Amino acid sequence: MAKIDITTFIGNKPEIVFDLARSIDLHKISTAKTNEKAVDGVTEGLIRMGEFVTWQAHHLLRLRNFTSKIISYNYPFSFTDEMQKGDLKYFCHKHSFARSNNGTIMNDVIILEAHYGLLGKWVMQLFLRKYFDRFLVERNNIVKEFAESDKWRALLKNEYLY
Repeated sequence: MAKIDITTFIGNKPEIVFDLARSIDLHKISTAKTNEKAVDGVTEGLIRMGEFVTWQAHHLLRLRNFTSKIISYNYPFSFTDEMQKGDLKYFCHKHSFARSNNGTIMNDVIILEAHYGLLGKWVMQLFLRKYFDRFLVERNNIVKEFAESDKWRALLKNEYLY
């Protein structure tokens, strides 16, 4: 198994950052490079406890499907999504949000495991871990960009009527 642990400071309150992190629409924007599409389950808006989404995207030279379900939810402090179907043996992503004096500390911990025993471990160490790490950093930069500007208002307009 591999563990990815990334912490990002975001200059907005945890409620906004939490909702951006679970926004299907923002996920689509942040994954434009891989042309991710939500094809089943929650396909727009905000995903909630017990709900699932199936993503379809081009990763590593082929079209892949990945179904993830929200298995824990503590608004606005944390939520966890876990792979239900996909190419990996195991994938679990815990999102945590802590209030700081001038914003939110967002922490992402992903635990993942590839199939194929020793070969899978080798591929994970040489390639997959870096791939997922880079993918998550890029996504978090988009969350930060939206949260620290007025862009978040368009995505969360039904949640925050300011």
